[in-house]
Amino acid sequence: MLGLMLLLVSPAFAQDPAKPFVPVSGQAGKDVVWVPSPPDMVDKLMELAKVTPADIVIDLGSGDGRNIIAAAKRGAHGIGVEFNPEMVALSRRLAAEAGVTDKAEFVEADMYTYDISRANVLALFLLPVNMNRLAPKFLNLAPGSRIVANTFGIDGWQPDYRETLPATSECDSWCEALLWIVPAKVQGTWTLESATLALKQDYQKLSGALTDAKGARSVTGKLLGEEITLTAGGVVYKGIVHGDRIEGTIATSAASTQFSAIRR
Repeated sequence: MLGLMLLLVSPAFAQDPAKPFVPVSGQAGKDVVWVPSPPDMVDKLMELAKVTPADIVIDLGSGDGRNIIAAAKRGAHGIGVEFNPEMVALSRRLAAEAGVTDKAEFVEADMYTYDISRANVLALFLLPVNMNRLAPKFLNLAPGSRIVANTFGIDGWQPDYRETLPATSECDSWCEALLWIVPAKVQGTWTLESATLALKQDYQKLSGALTDAKGARSVTGKLLGEEITLTAGGVVYKGIVHGDRIEGTIATSAASTQFSAIRR
């Protein structure tokens, strides 16, 4: 019996302590496989989004937390949303090692149901199917909010800026950084001092008609956050959208004049 007891407690037969969780690139997740962005890409996303201490940055499907830790190092408050509890625990440990636990927060949650309304920056690496499903939530962010993503975008919503990392970077696949500026919502009918402006909106692209005493003229335009630029009959209108009001200037070959428009 004593021999048996010694055998059971012998180091050769003792159970190894549990190994720490180590994620593997390509491992399956609830909605997307985990593939980490290389450090060069993470830095580029932070650069494109112009992350500052004034920002609240959210990463949906945050994996090992690298985007959020990078944002926290820039002084921003970061929130990583991750469904895998082991990834959440790993992210918290890595944030502690980086000395940013006061700025980096990680929550175990579903990215499709998590409230992102307080973010003014999203830093993402998701598949198009994820991005498309999340697009309505993105568009409900405050105008001017920045969305940066590694390579994959949203159907119909062209990035406002894109940059491919150089061959000298650490990136060897999925190496394009994309930036969108959330546009103000301007679709509808607007009244100017002596004209009516009807606008249709497709993300940041605008079309429509301007009608005044001279008749109707087609309108094209674009938004960059709250900044709006419209062209009608060779005349350029530039302004800032404040909810249901636009304030700006009309530029002609002769001079510039002020204008305001109110949505009906």
